[in-house]
Amino acid sequence: MNELNFTLPFIPSRTDKPRNKGVTMMMDKGLGLRETEDFIEASAHLTDIVKFGFGTSYVTKDFEAKINLYKSAGIRPYLGGTLFEAFYARGCYDDYLRVLDKYKLDLVEISDGSIIIPHKEKCKIIKQMSKYRTVLSEVGSKDSGIMISPAKWVNSMKAELDAGSWKVIAEGREAGNVGVFRPNGTAHTMLINRIVAKVAPESILWEAPQKNQQVWFIKLFGAEVNLGNIAPNDIIPLECLRLGLRGDTFFDFLPSDYADRLKHVNDENEISMSDE
Repeated sequence: MNELNFTLPFIPSRTDKPRNKGVTMMMDKGLGLRETEDFIEASAHLTDIVKFGFGTSYVTKDFEAKINLYKSAGIRPYLGGTLFEAFYARGCYDDYLRVLDKYKLDLVEISDGSIIIPHKEKCKIIKQMSKYRTVLSEVGSKDSGIMISPAKWVNSMKAELDAGSWKVIAEGREAGNVGVFRPNGTAHTMLINRIVAKVAPESILWEAPQKNQQVWFIKLFGAEVNLGNIAPNDIIPLECLRLGLRGDTFFDFLPSDYADRLKHVNDENEISMSDE
């Protein structure tokens, strides 16, 4: 990263944009043009891709102007997977391709979180799309009542990567309470461990809108984990988590002797204060 204001030792390295790992995806749920400009001014250097959440692109004013703002700032925008599903469910797949062409979108999401698409058909679409565009494909259901076995998660992710997906998105929704998360927002640890035992973590983009979820993934995979569904105002706070500049990850990137010594001092201070 070149956008740093001063130097600190023991800060984890971050690859520069455009990057293949440590990707940050912001979820735009209807920012206005002025808000978009403000976001770009503050956070474009930390943001790789922007998803126009669910069907918001259908009703957003000045949509093409927003797309051009993101592109000019070095951010790749794309339409949310739910919009693809809305076209597909209505038998309008070719119309969807025309929308992508109209707005010159070279990044596309293929998902089946709200409807059922035979997996062979989904992989066929991914293969076709990947010839001309970069494909993100999402695995997992938006319905909390649908349970998917770890084996099916793994097989689906591997098949979609083989079909041409750049990254597979692990479903979490904008609330972070389905898919790889329990209804209370905590991670399905066993499921995630089973997934990464078979699928390279750098090939997965984890939807993690909640701070505790972001912390959990950074502690597990490090600063270069791919994270998505990040709110506009959380991009800079997330980068601070990645770099060990917030309390939640403060000790994760310090050398062990530093961390042990500082933790020992903190423990002694707590004991001293409790004695007063």
